[in-house]
Amino acid sequence: MDLYLIWVAFILGIVEGATEFLPVSSTGHLIIAADLLNFSGDASQVFEIFIQLGAILAVMIEYRKKIAHTFSGLHHSTIAQNFTLLLIIAFIPAALLGFFFHEAIKFYLFNPIAVAIALIIGGIIIILIEKFIPARQSITVDEINKKQALYIGLAQCLSLIPGVSRAGATIMGGLVAGLDRKTATEFSFFLAIPIIVAASLFDLSQNYHLLSRADLIIFFTGFVTAFISALLVIKLFIHFVAHHDFVIFGWYRILIGFLTLWYFY
Repeated sequence: MDLYLIWVAFILGIVEGATEFLPVSSTGHLIIAADLLNFSGDASQVFEIFIQLGAILAVMIEYRKKIAHTFSGLHHSTIAQNFTLLLIIAFIPAALLGFFFHEAIKFYLFNPIAVAIALIIGGIIIILIEKFIPARQSITVDEINKKQALYIGLAQCLSLIPGVSRAGATIMGGLVAGLDRKTATEFSFFLAIPIIVAASLFDLSQNYHLLSRADLIIFFTGFVTAFISALLVIKLFIHFVAHHDFVIFGWYRILIGFLTLWYFY
């Protein structure tokens, strides 16, 4: 048993859980952290995809009542049916692009320099959106309309570029579409479930042959730590967005982006 790899899995699990639902790019942070920890190879890329499922489990636990009500009401509740339709509309654009361009994106853009550039540009966009987009009316995720869901889905396509941030793209897309911060954030959480589960299972189906039984403990460690850290961050983040804007995350992205460029380039 390689104790160093278990330690790396523990650290990367924390990084994944802590960043998956913040507008800072979990994939970008994982690429940078894995490079710093000298964690590379085909199996490592599968690992970075797989531990996202731990973060998604945290969302499902935190919002279990809403998820249960939606599933149980699909046959008779207009609200449940409409909410499901909104998720489907927002899910389709990135799912289609990811299916056709997933391998090309991994080959050309999964590197620290590309991540750093995306972090900086994304940070600037977050600051500009917060500065120039007017205040939004507060609504619930059930009151989002189809046009807003489509805007969010199109914005999510940008998150296929590592460093952009799926959470950042969907939350900012929600703000531009007229949602308030809390609603945009919660819808981003729910939208993460189908898109990340689909991406993770697709990636695993394509690359499971690269794994061995020795990888099980590494994957388990990363999964558990991602779940625990994500569960803590979700609670804190929702409280944060109820009282603050996202400008601080924009400046954080810019700082980390320039530090990454300096370190790797």
